[in-house]
Amino acid sequence: MLCVLCGCFLLVTSLTALKSDVLRSTGAVPAHVAGRFREPTGFQQSASGQYFVFDRRAHTVFGIDEQQASSWEIIQIGAESGRIIGPTAFAVEPNGTFVVADAPNGRERIQIFTPAGFRIGGFLLPGRLRPRVVFESFVLNGIGSLQYTGTSILMSQPETGGLITEYALSGVPNRTIGNLRRTGHEHDRELHLALNSGIPLVDPSGGFLFVFQTGEPMFQKYDREGRLIFERHVQGREVDEVMSRLPTTWPTRKTEDGELPLVTPTIRTAAVDRRGQLWISFVAPVTYVYDADGDKARTVQFRAAGLTTPNSLFFGKNDRLLVTPGLFEFSAK
Repeated sequence: MLCVLCGCFLLVTSLTALKSDVLRSTGAVPAHVAGRFREPTGFQQSASGQYFVFDRRAHTVFGIDEQQASSWEIIQIGAESGRIIGPTAFAVEPNGTFVVADAPNGRERIQIFTPAGFRIGGFLLPGRLRPRVVFESFVLNGIGSLQYTGTSILMSQPETGGLITEYALSGVPNRTIGNLRRTGHEHDRELHLALNSGIPLVDPSGGFLFVFQTGEPMFQKYDREGRLIFERHVQGREVDEVMSRLPTTWPTRKTEDGELPLVTPTIRTAAVDRRGQLWISFVAPVTYVYDADGDKARTVQFRAAGLTTPNSLFFGKNDRLLVTPGLFEFSAK
């Protein structure tokens, strides 16, 4: 009773609630189907149950039936319209239409397809791709941050002056959302922009979230009009070591557009579930889950064949969490 009155019981309860959960895979695409994919970096599902696999190395989008018994090619390799070359990102909308971002001849391109693979729209972005944020062989900024709402496309393009740039499906920018954060490197434009790169996400209840992917991990939540609701710093003992190794200076690398700072992400991927909870996966094998009010609700690790560090997360039917690498399924409950 004394402990309850002094608050000790509440503290113990809180620490227990935030103990790491180990989510074990409840399934995976069978080997006889998955064996045809070279580098599946996107695994998503439409409301009809059809799965989509984005095979980055094969420059191909595949379909898989809901029973995961067979697969087929939807989009094939090629630089011409209706095909993809050097793709960087992919996103499916519940009705099954999807978008793919690629960069033929270094020009950033967005294409929109029906579930059967017919091209129904697309556009080129002005200028050339500037790879500010790179992880392994992935370019994460610009079109690499693409999200698709069904009626618009969201990207992280801090060079526009905002955190999220929303495009109409015709390619016309609708608006920017959010203000760039202070980094202490405003004198170095490319570094300042890299440290303001991130992952735009759609809140299912309306509005948007933005997860800063580099430097100090943070996220912000906005209403549907683009007004800031709150900002949260992402902290925890599981990532203390990652945070302690954050650089204060960055080396440069030579590109076709000159020297750019070599900036790697702190956060690898993020997604929002049906309840509006934000799942943030670090480059270390740990994922934090925040509730709709921005409070940390869970700390999660994924185990499939072994400990898994996600490079993509997607919430499919019946609270199934689809994860790459490995084309695994987990229960998100």
